[in-house]
Amino acid sequence: MELRVLKYFLMAAREENITKAANLLHITQPTLSRQLMQLEEELGVKLFHRGKYHIVLTDEGMLLRRRAQEILELAEKTKQEFSKDETELTGEIAIGCGETRNMTFLSKKMAEFRKLHPLVHYSIYSATADDIKERMEKGILDLALLMEPVDIGKYEFVRMPQKEEWGVLVRSDSPLAAQPSVSPKDLIGQPILNARREMVQNEVANWFGDSYDKIEIAGTYNLILNAANMVRNGVGVAMCFRMDNCYKNLSFVPLEPKLETGAVVVWKKNQAFSKTSSHFIQFMKHSF
Repeated sequence: MELRVLKYFLMAAREENITKAANLLHITQPTLSRQLMQLEEELGVKLFHRGKYHIVLTDEGMLLRRRAQEILELAEKTKQEFSKDETELTGEIAIGCGETRNMTFLSKKMAEFRKLHPLVHYSIYSATADDIKERMEKGILDLALLMEPVDIGKYEFVRMPQKEEWGVLVRSDSPLAAQPSVSPKDLIGQPILNARREMVQNEVANWFGDSYDKIEIAGTYNLILNAANMVRNGVGVAMCFRMDNCYKNLSFVPLEPKLETGAVVVWKKNQAFSKTSSHFIQFMKHSF
């Protein structure tokens, strides 16, 4: 399986049209068709449903699209790691990040490091801890900012200085917005938008205690931006961290009793990193 052919496949999957994809790739339509058929023969599966005017990915094709994107990202990252000037740090540091106020602290450290090494650039991937850890295992990410609770047995880490405060994001016209805090009883009868991660759901359930069986879960989310949109449009109130962001017509109300969560920056134990990533890891260690 050649990287070139995977690029062809991704272009065809994106355009859903062999002729358009071939034009964008600057090859002939028969050449692209032949390459895609050879890829199907190599894998032993059908990758596309072919219609008269367009093509659509099969289930196997959707799986390959995901894998091909990961393979090409890793190939590009590897290429960058070996094409650097030894006299200066250059290249990319790939960091996975959850949505947290500690991103402010990490961003400041990134800015400090780049002042020392201006040829370095960052690739930021925002997702939940589970998604980020999966990409770290595949070698696509160098470091990650993760929210606890999270299993970090495979990683070295530094603990971030700030605890994340839990609360609910509500519409500003909600009676809850006028309260200094909310208790489990205040949320009975309120449709709740909860975090998707199971470990986080367990933390929230422990906070609710005996009241947890009485609450209504209206939905789950992984990142707060879409959850905020759902709150604004009346789907429910969102259990989330204080982000200090200004969400129009929304208010953050802290929980009572108080619930806090730690954050860690992690990297894999015993992994060979690029020179640039290794220096950044040492920089982060010394920052604490």
